[in-house]
Amino acid sequence: MAKADARTIASLLREYAQRTSLRGGNPYRAKAYARAADSLSALSQPIGRIISAGALTSVPGIGDAIADIVTKLFETGTHPNLEKLRKEVPAGVLQLFALPGLRPDKILKLHEALGVTSLAELEAAAKEDRIRPVKGLGASLQTKILQNLSIARSGETQLHLHKAAALLEHAVTALKADHPEYSRVEIAGDFRRGCELVSDLAIVAQGKDTAKTGNSSLKLFVSDKKHFGAELLHATGSQTHLDQLKAYAEGKGFDLKADGLYRGRKLMVSAREEDIYEALGLQFIAPELREGRGEIGRAAKNKIPELVSDKDLRGTLHSHTTASDGTETLEAMADATRKRGFQYYGVADHSQSAHYAGGLSLEEIAEQHREADRLNKRYGDRFRILKGIEADILADGALDYPHSVLEDFDFVVASVHSRFKLPKKEQTERILAAIRNPHTTIIGHMTGRQLQRRPGYEIDIDRILKGCAKHGVAVEINAHPWRLDLDWRWHQKALDYGCIFSINPDAHSIRELDHMHWGVEMARKGGVPADRVLNAMPLPKLLAHLTKRKRAIAKGKSRRAPARDASVR
Repeated sequence: MAKADARTIASLLREYAQRTSLRGGNPYRAKAYARAADSLSALSQPIGRIISAGALTSVPGIGDAIADIVTKLFETGTHPNLEKLRKEVPAGVLQLFALPGLRPDKILKLHEALGVTSLAELEAAAKEDRIRPVKGLGASLQTKILQNLSIARSGETQLHLHKAAALLEHAVTALKADHPEYSRVEIAGDFRRGCELVSDLAIVAQGKDTAKTGNSSLKLFVSDKKHFGAELLHATGSQTHLDQLKAYAEGKGFDLKADGLYRGRKLMVSAREEDIYEALGLQFIAPELREGRGEIGRAAKNKIPELVSDKDLRGTLHSHTTASDGTETLEAMADATRKRGFQYYGVADHSQSAHYAGGLSLEEIAEQHREADRLNKRYGDRFRILKGIEADILADGALDYPHSVLEDFDFVVASVHSRFKLPKKEQTERILAAIRNPHTTIIGHMTGRQLQRRPGYEIDIDRILKGCAKHGVAVEINAHPWRLDLDWRWHQKALDYGCIFSINPDAHSIRELDHMHWGVEMARKGGVPADRVLNAMPLPKLLAHLTKRKRAIAKGKSRRAPARDASVR
């Protein structure tokens, strides 16, 4: 019998994970199978070769136990335990795992109590109000199912950025080891364009021969040096950008093909992407901008700004510690931030209404401020802890502490954490009221979305952006890969209105401080330059900016600041 390929084995292992989770027990076992399946789906070399070399355990997420399962799946196309599990529930039940937030125990309950065996049957049960009366399910779950069905259909094969990054990093490493003759290996596709969800995993390698290989999850393009730039351009996309670029080239008397830019039959340029854009009289268009949203017209007028980069950020302004729901102390988080080369760490633990997250009481605020003062004395001029808070925006738009408390913070991140289902007008007015609060420095994760988990709450983003610009409140680009909020598609509108941004990790651990990179990717995709980012300011300029705001509050002045206040530059 023919051996299974990596794609098939990944699918079988994912099925194994889902069926295992339906049994209950240790949830980490099923998650481990799922992580291993993701790694297998992005292999850049035949799995048979890896197994023959005894190198399965070098694949991320695969230890000895899972390696044995994978080997059995490769050799026979199944596994005895999988066959036993298949007898317990029909295959269609596994479709329900695509629904965000639907736990395995609820999936099993839906099947056993209502006979649901597919997404279509689940939708019918929800629309017919059959889920609400079932004990253990209820009205809330029924509503959530109806809301999230569209997410399940659209995002089934998409990966979050950080997960795609891990798979691609391993694929590149394996490819270089397997093909030392490749002098250059570059990631392309959705990931290179900084898309918030990635479905097109692609790699371009430079070798002597040209080829296109891979599976449906990972595509490998091999090009010679002469045509590498054209191959990278086309493997990066987007298709809309390429179509528009081809049309623009035709208007200039050129023909853009997959292997380069031609004039008549003569190949003009193809070795470097930069050369192709230059030959067309265009400013170089960064990969993140290539979505067919007017970037070619701006490039023709030399109107694309220098986009913000990782090296431009000088500090963080939204992270959590053990004082609320973080896993590390203030000192540990600050030290880790300093070691990463930043100049300041803005602590922003949850406020008192966030009982679920250990929100800070007045006594705990005072204690944290004393700790920050002690640490700042130790850091001297080398580094600074900024005293902030993530204040809940209450239902009426008020912040979670009175003026006398808020004035003690260096900055305030105002965020919605409750009442997500308010009508659009009420939700919008609620956030606008928080923006008008003179203590608000940043509006956190404006829409509240969680990618592939829940849509954002209904708000008038346009009005809120205008409010932020009017009152000098920064718009957060929340860098947590599950959020990436505000959506990059709104960034240009925010820039046009005069908004400033703050790129924040929303870190709850040291490891999550590195989320900053994903926020930068979103800012670049939205066309944001460094001079419009609050935490791209060096410490002295940021302190001057925050002090200016505090003085204006103390004097009772309006915070209505010029949209492009020099202090923001």
